[in-house]
Amino acid sequence: MDLTMEQEKIKYTINFYTDWHAGSGLSAGAEADSIVIKDADGFPYIPGKTLKGLFVDAFQDFLLLEIEGFSKDTQKALFGEFNEETGVTSPGSLFFSNATLPEAEKKAIGSDHAEFLFRTIAFTAIDSATGVAKNTSLRTTEVCIPLELEAYIQGTKDSDKEILNQLAKYIRSLGANRNRGLGRCSIKL
Repeated sequence: MDLTMEQEKIKYTINFYTDWHAGSGLSAGAEADSIVIKDADGFPYIPGKTLKGLFVDAFQDFLLLEIEGFSKDTQKALFGEFNEETGVTSPGSLFFSNATLPEAEKKAIGSDHAEFLFRTIAFTAIDSATGVAKNTSLRTTEVCIPLELEAYIQGTKDSDKEILNQLAKYIRSLGANRNRGLGRCSIKL
């Protein structure tokens, strides 16, 4: 049997409803303590491994809830498994691409205007006893404005589509500071 006939590429979109931050691990000096990950042209993207992690976390929640059709064997087949005894990771069948702006939007915006997709916000810790900001607690974070990104999942079979669709509907936010209102989104296959 030809494996390429059995596997499909599922395209999906991520629609952000609030500002979001997928961190690069870098800072911008005095401008921001944490900046958004960007491609070579300055456009935001979300790494495929981050997206895969979100789907794995959702799958694990479904396992805990004992939702029909979600088993450890299915998780291993789709996402792979880490063997703690040997320290070896076995890959699953799924590949997650990076989520990027659609090419038409990138072209319309142009890399010389990509900077307008970002802004900086500040967070600080407040001392509950005094109601005053704690010393050295002010942090600034670069965020991306709400927009739509596209991505795909490769290596799927027809039987995987419903599972992936359920997981996508379950994911409601992504990126840093989700508990502070950032990164509210929906994922649609």
